[in-house]
Amino acid sequence: MFACAGCGAELSVPVARVALPAHAFRSGGERYLPPVLPPGAYAVDPEPHGPPLRRWAEVGAEAAAARGVYAPVPHLSFGAPGRILLAPGDTRGTVLVPERCDGCCGAAGGLGPNLACARCGREVGTRIDDCYRWQAVWLEPDAVRELPVAGPERPPGDGWDVPGLPPVEPLGWWSDHWSAAVGTALAHLLAASAGGPLVLPDGLVTVVFGRVPAAVLPSPLAAGAPARTVALVGPGLDPGQEPGSRPGSGAGPGPAPDLALVPRHPWTGEAWRPSGGAVPVPLDAEVWAYLAAPEAASTTRPPEGVERDDPLPLRPHRPFQPDRWLLLDRLARLPAVREPWLRAVYDRLAADVPGFLP
Repeated sequence: MFACAGCGAELSVPVARVALPAHAFRSGGERYLPPVLPPGAYAVDPEPHGPPLRRWAEVGAEAAAARGVYAPVPHLSFGAPGRILLAPGDTRGTVLVPERCDGCCGAAGGLGPNLACARCGREVGTRIDDCYRWQAVWLEPDAVRELPVAGPERPPGDGWDVPGLPPVEPLGWWSDHWSAAVGTALAHLLAASAGGPLVLPDGLVTVVFGRVPAAVLPSPLAAGAPARTVALVGPGLDPGQEPGSRPGSGAGPGPAPDLALVPRHPWTGEAWRPSGGAVPVPLDAEVWAYLAAPEAASTTRPPEGVERDDPLPLRPHRPFQPDRWLLLDRLARLPAVREPWLRAVYDRLAADVPGFLP
């Protein structure tokens, strides 16, 4: 659990660490959103996000690069790296700082820490629960300390076996989780493409990943442009694995793709390491698991005379849109964006996002 670094008061229930979800920084979608993490979990952001913020023109490219940002962004965070993310319901012993609660329907977190230790008054973190924002508490790393306690046990296994997250919400619109996860992964996919055309597998992978590369990269049919193949690789889907090397695995030796969409470990956030020399492109594990399911890849109707008694998958009324803000934010943090071809792609994508360019 976490405690106040000043007086030692307990500030959370016992929690277990999980990977930082891609949608932790997404806004939009439904008006009132749930907590970004499930109960009993915490995550750590290794990069600085949140206030204090400074405009790009005030910072300059050299100072921004020293903070891990290599292309222009609207604002640069000068907050401390290592902030700790919790679900608001898992916090204890804190009080709100009213003059820092700046949101429309709740707290937006734009004025700095708005949570204080109830015992000593030390500012310890920021609560976010405004409309169109995922509910979250961010504890400041220098204001709290960890207390090792007996807490929630991890489920059995190595953590890779996670259920797939459907891409469509029950009311029929694309999942915010998917928009954030695909947007973040697209930044890595574009960087790994080296500016050449990509050949994506048929089915849902092309539906959600295909539009952006098709708009900014050469066509696979372009003469003289060597295409790079993309495939899902991970537990049970690694061409270099021996068949049956994992429970339920049907994978075996076979041709390896050039680029591999791989899952991030649900607990550690580490990307699966593909065999065969493929370049890994990390993707949230729940989204990867759904894409890797056989039914996600099927684009054909059942054979004649075969009927199904389960409902058809939901079909949104508009094409899938990855989160462009998260795509650009992640791309700006990849050193490869300094290469002229990728910087040109970045500028083209940023020009289509209102308010993004500084």
